[in-house]
Amino acid sequence: MSAYGTAPPPPPPARPMIEIRNLYKTFGKYVHAVRGVDLDVEAGEVVVIVGPSGSGKSTVLRCLNMLEIPTYGTIVIDGVEVTARGADLDLMRAEVGMVFQQFNLFPHLTVLENVTLAQRKVRQRSKEEAHAVGMRQLERVGIPEKADTYPRQLSGGQQQRVAIARALAMDPKVMLFDEPTSALDPEMVKEVLDVMLELAADGMTMAVVSHEMGFARAAADRVVFIDEGVFVETGTPDELFDNPREERTIAFFDKILSH
Repeated sequence: MSAYGTAPPPPPPARPMIEIRNLYKTFGKYVHAVRGVDLDVEAGEVVVIVGPSGSGKSTVLRCLNMLEIPTYGTIVIDGVEVTARGADLDLMRAEVGMVFQQFNLFPHLTVLENVTLAQRKVRQRSKEEAHAVGMRQLERVGIPEKADTYPRQLSGGQQQRVAIARALAMDPKVMLFDEPTSALDPEMVKEVLDVMLELAADGMTMAVVSHEMGFARAAADRVVFIDEGVFVETGTPDELFDNPREERTIAFFDKILSH
C-alpha cells in the first residue's frame, strides 16, 4: 500500500507479441490472397496456421516480416508497428527469425559461416562471439559436429536444422516457419519437427504454417484454419481437430485426417 492507504493501480496488461489487424493482401486486380484477417499471438504462444493450397496462409506469414507488403491493415510486433511508414525493416527482421521451405544456405560457406554471417553483419558481433553463439545453436539443433562441413554434404533435414540455427543465433523474439518440412523426404521430417517441438517447449513465440497435423496437435496452443484468404475458425488443436464448427473446416479436416 501507499502512504495514503490505497494500493497502486495494477500494471496494464501485456500486449500480445504479434498483433494483426484487418490485414489485406492483393496481387494485381483480381487475386485477393488475404482478406481482412485479425490475429493476436501472445508471448510464448505457438500458433499453427493450416488450410488448403492457395488459401493465403504463407502470404500471412510473409506479411509478418514484410517480405510481402500488406495492401491494407496493421501489424505490430513487440509493440512496434512494422507496417508504419518509415519503419526500420532491417531492425524488425533481426528480431523475427524466419525458416522457409527451401533452406537458402550459402553453398560456398561452411555451416558455421552460414550461422555467423548475419550475426556479424546485422548484430555487429565479433568473430569470436558469433562463433560461440553459432556453436551453441548448432548444439541446440543437434548437429555441432557439422560446423566445418558445407551444405552440399548435408541431408535436407540437416540443412533445415542449420537454417533454424541461423535464425536462432540472431536471438529473435519471434520465429516464423513457412512449411519447413515440405521439401524434405519423409524420413527427415521428424528430426526438424523435434527441434521445433523443443523450441515450443522452451517458450519461443512461434507462428507456423504447416501441413503436419501431428506437430500441430502436439505443439500448438492454437490452430487457425484459413480458406480463401479468410480466417474461418480458430481454437485449440482438440477443438479444431475433434469438434470443428464451420462447414469448410469440417470438410478440410475430413479430407486431411482421413489420409
